[in-house]
Amino acid sequence: MSEGGRRMGILDGKVVVIVGGTSGLGLSAVRACTGAGARVVATGRDASKAGAVEAMFAGNVRGWVGDACEAGSAEGAMGVAMEAWGRLDALYHVAGGSGRRHGDGPLHALTEEGWDKTLDWNLRSVFLSNRAAVRVFREQGCGGVVLNCGSVLGCSPSPRHFTTHAYAASKAAIVGLTRSAAATYAAEGIRFNVVAPGLVATPMSARAQSDEAIVRFIRAKQPLDGGRMGRPEDLDGAVTWLLSDASRFVTGQVIAVDGGWTVSEGLTEGGA
Repeated sequence: MSEGGRRMGILDGKVVVIVGGTSGLGLSAVRACTGAGARVVATGRDASKAGAVEAMFAGNVRGWVGDACEAGSAEGAMGVAMEAWGRLDALYHVAGGSGRRHGDGPLHALTEEGWDKTLDWNLRSVFLSNRAAVRVFREQGCGGVVLNCGSVLGCSPSPRHFTTHAYAASKAAIVGLTRSAAATYAAEGIRFNVVAPGLVATPMSARAQSDEAIVRFIRAKQPLDGGRMGRPEDLDGAVTWLLSDASRFVTGQVIAVDGGWTVSEGLTEGGA
């Protein structure tokens, strides 16, 4: 379908804020959303990356520099959207991180610093962005969409290779927050969902990508497409659909994009 000779996309005319949109999964989502017709504010902590993303997309993207864990950062990004395009239609929260270097690990060894850092990055930041979005949507009075990025580790543990219990707790908590909010705001037309990736090759998963035992494990644990780690673009179809009106009757759901992780044993010939 076209309008004035222009092909219409699934997000045509929508305004989306992507928190954590300057690298990895977020940058791939920026590319997919703009390709589907959206205008995007992409946030990140690195000014050079934010500027590069803005320059990459010919007026359809604004970069915003801010720490997702700080109150006011999400509001600032949404203010940019309002100033540039007059409204906000959707939020996709991707920002987060591993607290392994700060002491995240198995419960008996998990440090207070590891716990605090991991929950700040992966849960406090989600709370702040989701709260900011809901306030804008309610003020606009015409509904909206919140999509949070979780992880299969929030519901499908891997005790041999991925024993970071603060990370798993933070991703499980995202599901609880998202579903509770979905129930509360459905009558106002505000939808909340979670996309839960398996292991994806991004800068955050560099440790796993370089570990041959994990690579072998993933061949069995994520058996789709020959058995491999995910790529950022593997999530893009689900993300654009969940942000769009095509999913207008979907809320409170967790969509796993995991190559089969949650339905596979992950056993290799050697039992690893």
